[in-house]
Amino acid sequence: MRLFAAIPMNGAVQDALSALLMRYRKTDWPVKWVRSEGLHITVKFLGSVEAERTGAIADALADASAGTPALPFTLREVGAFPGFARARVLWAGLESETALELLVDRVERRCAALGFAVEGRPFRPHVTLGRLRDGARLPTAAIHELEREIPSGSCVADRLVLFESVPGSGGSTYTPRATFPLGA
Repeated sequence: MRLFAAIPMNGAVQDALSALLMRYRKTDWPVKWVRSEGLHITVKFLGSVEAERTGAIADALADASAGTPALPFTLREVGAFPGFARARVLWAGLESETALELLVDRVERRCAALGFAVEGRPFRPHVTLGRLRDGARLPTAAIHELEREIPSGSCVADRLVLFESVPGSGGSTYTPRATFPLGA
């Protein structure tokens, strides 16, 4: 199974990002856009995992998320990794409270105790919008449009989810394997 822990988007953030994706899909940019129903903030990518380890991972995520308040988010920008000139991934950046960083740190530590590698980069809360096709570059006009894009919307995230990523011809679908309420 290919697993990851994530916070699904909802409310005005989900609506704003879905509207952006609908508009972007009409372009001829060389991007494979994500499905609107799969918009999320990845907290921890676990990769290929044996099914029998799912229980231990769920226990670690339950422990890590215990006591975490519901998390407010506000959209702030559209960006690209590593940057627009050599973009591989297009994303929407989010602002949140310190509680998100604490949750990410607890998830990271609990998963490290299970033998998962620690992420070597600082956490930047974002939602992936699309990935550029192999070897493709964004047209200059697309870069200018994306640099000016300032989406608006806010929401309160109320759960952390352990998802299984199932590849398919139309892109991966995300099947929830366990859900951990926030703010309960």
